[in-house]
Amino acid sequence: FLPSLPENKILVAQHPLLIVTNQTATLVCNYTYNGTGKEFRASLHKGTDSSVEVCFISWNTTIISNNSNKEFNCQGDHDKNKVIFHLWNMNANQTDIYFCKIEVMYPPPYVYNEKSNGTVIHVKETPTQIQEPRSAIPLWILGTVTGILALYSMLVTAVCISYWQKSKNKKYHQSDYMNMTPRHPIYQKNKGYPSYAPTRDYTAYRS
Repeated sequence: FLPSLPENKILVAQHPLLIVTNQTATLVCNYTYNGTGKEFRASLHKGTDSSVEVCFISWNTTIISNNSNKEFNCQGDHDKNKVIFHLWNMNANQTDIYFCKIEVMYPPPYVYNEKSNGTVIHVKETPTQIQEPRSAIPLWILGTVTGILALYSMLVTAVCISYWQKSKNKKYHQSDYMNMTPRHPIYQKNKGYPSYAPTRDYTAYRS
């Protein structure tokens, strides 16, 4: 609830706590302003001393612009009497208190709100899912490769055996020939005659 204010005063109200479980937060800054300002700037600040500007939005009657700190994913939207800051991909280190600041930029006088109570944004750690280690190579691929290697080994062995048998048979046929050298009767060799000498007839010398 925002009470009525004198002219050129701004009052901001925020929800005291936001619990972030899915890395996304939506922070609503409700404000009351009774002045004649035409150009405004709303910014979101982090820390008890508001030292870090997370993002801001500025607007007038026709133009709206946004800008965000490079360490945050933040975007602002303006609606009647409120500014909505959307934050995403938040992490536990960004848990802190956040303050909305509304400023009247034009026409003078420059006006901004007094510091509000802020909103504590508590970002919970995303639970790490433990996955069972998976084999780098699926089992069906290992089985297929093993079968192919076994078949290849059998084919190579069969070819080697066939080649060895053919080579053995070829050598056997090359060494299987007939010895055509003429042979003399055994009794001639015992008498010491040359293999070419004719056999003598001793009956002519008998009386």
